[in-house]
Amino acid sequence: MTFYIGRESSKLWKRICAEITTEINLLIENWKYLLAGIVFQYIHGLAARGVHYIHRPGTTLQDVGFILLPELGKDKAYISETLFTFIFLSFFLWTFHPFIYKSKKIYTVLLWCRVLAFLVASQCLRIITFYSTQLPGPNYHCREGSKLARLPPPDSVFEVLLINFPRGIVYGCGDLIFSSHMIFTLVFVLTYQKYGTQSYIKQLAWLLAVIQSFLIVASRKHYTVDVVVAWYTVNLVVFFIDKKFPELPDRSNGGTSLLLPVTTKDKDSKDSKTKEENHKLLNGNSGDPADWRQRTQANGKLLEDGNTVHVNSTMNGA
Repeated sequence: MTFYIGRESSKLWKRICAEITTEINLLIENWKYLLAGIVFQYIHGLAARGVHYIHRPGTTLQDVGFILLPELGKDKAYISETLFTFIFLSFFLWTFHPFIYKSKKIYTVLLWCRVLAFLVASQCLRIITFYSTQLPGPNYHCREGSKLARLPPPDSVFEVLLINFPRGIVYGCGDLIFSSHMIFTLVFVLTYQKYGTQSYIKQLAWLLAVIQSFLIVASRKHYTVDVVVAWYTVNLVVFFIDKKFPELPDRSNGGTSLLLPVTTKDKDSKDSKTKEENHKLLNGNSGDPADWRQRTQANGKLLEDGNTVHVNSTMNGA
């Protein structure tokens, strides 16, 4: 029993090391796109803080969601945030499953390049929208009489640039149309819908997205229109941007070897065995040389034994 556990642990460690090597090479090729997407998250937060300075509290607008859904109350506002945190962390951890599981379909770096592209496009539309029209915030801290409903004029530029996280994000006002929580939720759900493998998790993800929509309105964090606009806008953004990008390499059948070269006949048996094992760990196939001697690349070309594959992974392959 101890021997079996030790052997499996050794295989898992080799698989993790092989995957890290692959992802580092992909990161070297795509770090600019990842960095740009991450930096834009700060820009989006900066824009949301900026609109808070020009927010003017007023009478809450008439909303069909407020009429139909019971108000959760200020003390239960954490429920929607808890569900959103669960969705966010679940998706984040899932994107790193190739480091552990033999059965895998994605490359983590390439997937996050695509996810960040969806987020940035949706957030650009959101910034344009909430700066075009500022609605009186329905959230409790944005209503008339609240000290947080309006921000005093900043004393310096640094006060604007240094966002008070998470207070500056949680207690923002004015950035209503459309919901940022729904942007992240729908992008994550749509991504798993395409690249996930478990059908029951896909169904659960859509159910959680619907529940999240109701909770946001019931918590009075957004108007119903903010959630409705997010549903069709994010779906359209993901649909059109996804069509512009080539398909991600599919690893589910071990058909793509981006960075590990196919072994050559001139290599000695030790090197051949090591590369065969790495190939098996990365792609989850049986390890039989007959199974991986010929592989079909994403562009449809056959890789024959004796050829070395070098593919530049750019954002267009994300």
